[in-house]
Formats: sequence, C-alpha cells, structure tokens
Amino acid sequence: MDEALELEVGHRVLEIGAGSGWHASTIAEIVAPTDAPKEEWGHVYTIERVSELAEFATKNIEKAGYGDRITVICGDGSLGYPEEAPYDRVLVTAAAPYVPKPLIEQLGNRGILVIPVGGVHLFQTLVRVRKKDGKILEENLGGVAFVPLIGEHGFKL
Repeated sequence: MDEALELEVGHRVLEIGAGSGWHASTIAEIVAPTDAPKEEWGHVYTIERVSELAEFATKNIEKAGYGDRITVICGDGSLGYPEEAPYDRVLVTAAAPYVPKPLIEQLGNRGILVIPVGGVHLFQTLVRVRKKDGKILEENLGGVAFVPLIGEHGFKL
C-alpha cells in the first residue's frame, strides 16, 4: 500500500485506522527520514476510532521513536481530519462501502488516496484515487480483504 501511495519525503499523509501504529511508522520512515533535514520532513496523521487502540498506537509510535513525525487522533476516520487538510496522500486501512467524500475533499491537488472498497466480508477492491486539477481518477489495484470501516461514511455495524 505504501508503494501504491507513491510516497515522497515531505508528504503530509492521513492514515485511517492506526491499529498498532506500525503502518503509520512505515509511512513516517519514508516521508520524514531522519537523514533528511527536519524542515523537509512530512508528517503522518493517523486516526483510530477505538480509544484503546489509539492509546496502544501512541505508545508503540513513541517507543519506536516516531512520536515527532506521527500524530494519533481518536475519532471517526470516515470523516477524515479536516483540521490539518489538505493532504498529499490518504491511506485507509479498512474497507469502505464507497470512497468517502470527505477524504476526497481533504486530498490536495495531485494527491493520491488508497482505499479498499467493497462489502463487509471479503469481495473488496483496492482502489487508488488520483485528484488532479479538480478531476478524480480511480484505478483498480486488485482484490483484497480488510476489516470494515465503521463510521458516518462507512459501515453502520
């Protein structure tokens, strides 16, 4: 998924689904490597709806040394995080029934969004969305299986 995002140093990234914090850390390693000057660093904002997981991710991220490059937010990821938008990249690590409009709105020009789309149980497609000059282009990257995205623009389980 990191490859599909086409990440670069300096990118501001929104991740939906912090989980353990591992994936946000892999992104931070690419967009804010310690061998680059701090003023060139990007930042990762990761949202987790389960408060215990958000706390767990925060502890893991701090322990791994990424606390200055990743911000963990507890909330509804299907709404994104407009407070820090626009983002160069958005990654969703849970399957949505459709591409949530707020995530597209928070994506900057020439931004990329990667999201699994489909049903609650399997039969999902990894979709890459490119936003360029007001146009939205979607690309099918193949079949995947993720847990459901729960929220206002996700599943209501």
